Amino acid sequence: MAASPVYCTARDVKDVFPNMDKYDDKIPVYGWVSDAQANTYQAGNCGNITALFLDGKNLGAAKASIVLCVGNQDWFYDDVNDVVYYFHSSINPVDSLIESGEDYVTLVARVMSNASRFFDSRVDSGIPRDMFKNRKGVFDYMIVRTTSLLAAYFLSSSKEPGSELSENFLKEANFNLDQINTGQSKLSYQVSSDSSSGVLRDVSTIEATSLRIVDTRGSYKGVYDCLKIIITTPGVIGVAKFDVYAGDNQGIKTNKIVDGQIISGLYQSIGSGLQIRFAGLNADSASIENDEWEMEVWGVRESMDGSPGSSRNTQMTRT
Repeated sequence: MAASPVYCTARDVKDVFPNMDKYDDKIPVYGWVSDAQANTYQAGNCGNITALFLDGKNLGAAKASIVLCVGNQDWFYDDVNDVVYYFHSSINPVDSLIESGEDYVTLVARVMSNASRFFDSRVDSGIPRDMFKNRKGVFDYMIVRTTSLLAAYFLSSSKEPGSELSENFLKEANFNLDQINTGQSKLSYQVSSDSSSGVLRDVSTIEATSLRIVDTRGSYKGVYDCLKIIITTPGVIGVAKFDVYAGDNQGIKTNKIVDGQIISGLYQSIGSGLQIRFAGLNADSASIENDEWEMEVWGVRESMDGSPGSSRNTQMTRT
C-alpha cells in the first residue's frame, strides 16, 4: 500500500514559521545519581523516554535491560519504575546536557504527515486527491501553504497551547480550507470561467524592458490546448515577429499555426478565437529572439466556477 503523500517540506514550514527550530520538544533530564552498578547513573521520575540525547546527539536505541549497559553512553529506561539509566566509565552526566525527547527531524516529519492527513480530512470529498499537483508535478501552493500552516500550528501548540501565535496559524489555515472548499480559491486542475481566454506563463526569462505579451482576449473554441508563442525576429513594434504552435495528435506545441506575424501592438489573432497583445515600457522597447511564452487554454464549456462540494461539478481537464 502506497504511503499517504506529505504536501509540504520542512523548508515550506520554515517559510511560514521562521522560528520553528526553537520548538524542538527535547526536555533536560535532571537528578542524576550514582547507581549500584559500576559506572552507571540513574535519574528517577523522568517521564516516558523513547530517545536520549547527549549535548544534542542522539544516543541511539535503548538497551533491553540495565545489565546490558556496559559501553560508554549505553542507556536503558525502566518504564515500570520510571527510571532512566546511563553508563559511562569517565563522564558523570551531571556535567553534561542530557535530554529526552524525539529526534527533531523525525518530529518535524511526523508533524508534517499529521498536517497532511488533517488537510485531507477537511477538504471537500468532491475534490480529487490525485489532482492536487499542478502541471509541473508539484503540489499547488495553496495546498503547500495550508499544510505548512497546520504543521506550524501543531508544532507551536505542543509547547504553547492556545497561544496567539499558534491560533493565528490555525486561523489562516482554516480560512484557506474554506476558500478551497467553496471554490473561491482555485486549484490548478479547476478551470475558471476566464480560462478560455488563456492562462499565460513566461517560459524563458523575459527582460523587464522587452516587448512582452500583456493581454489576451477571446474564447477558445476547442476543449484544451497549451500554445507556444515564440519570438523569431527581434526588434521593436512593427519589426519583431512571432510564431505560434498549437497541439495536434503528435502532442502539444507541435503544430505551427502562426508563422512570422509582425508585432503590431494591437490585438492580434492567433487562431481558435484567441487574440494576444504585445506592449513595452516605451516606444524603444524591443523583443529578444527566442523569448517564449506558453498559453494554456480551455473551452468555454469546460468552466467549473463554483463550489466543488459535489463531484458532479468536477471536470478533470488534465491528467
